[in-house]
Amino acid sequence: MIVLGIDPGYAIVGYGIVEYKNNKFSPISFGAVTTKAGARFSSRLEKIFSDILEIMETYKPEAISIEKLFFNTNTTTAIDVAQARGVILLAAEKMHIPVFEYTPLQVKQSVTGYGKAEKAQVMELTRRLLNLEKCPKPDDTADALAMAICHCHSASSLIFKQMTGGTK
Repeated sequence: MIVLGIDPGYAIVGYGIVEYKNNKFSPISFGAVTTKAGARFSSRLEKIFSDILEIMETYKPEAISIEKLFFNTNTTTAIDVAQARGVILLAAEKMHIPVFEYTPLQVKQSVTGYGKAEKAQVMELTRRLLNLEKCPKPDDTADALAMAICHCHSASSLIFKQMTGGTK
C-alpha cells in the first residue's frame, strides 16, 4: 500500500509518501509545498493545489491521510488552513484517491503507542520506523510522514477492513 500523508497549512504543507508492505515501512518521497507570505491568498491556494496534484500524479498513492482540523484559539488561521485543506481534498477527489482523516491524538497513538506523546517523541519514532538518518525538516514534513504511518497501521487492521468493505 502506498499512502500520501499530508499536514495541511497555507504557508507550509508537509507531505510524505510511504509504502507499507509486509509490516515494513519504506519512505518513497517527502518534503513540503511552500507559499510566499504576502502573495495573494488565492495564488497561494492555487500553488498548493497544483503542487499537491502533481505529487499525486507522480506517485499515485492508494490513499491519502490528512490531519483532521482542530483549532481552539485563532479562528482566522483555522479558516485559512481549512481553505488550504479544501484545495488538497479537491486534488484528491480529482485523482479519485480516497481520503482518511485522523486527529493528532490518533496519530500519536499509532506512531508511539501513547496518545499524549510529545512532538519530539513522535518525530523520533517516525524517523526510526522509516529508517531515516535524521528527522525530516521542516516539522510539517515529519508530521505528514507520521500521518501516513497512522493510516498504514489503521488500514491494516481487521476493523478498518470491515468498516470500509475490505478495500485498501
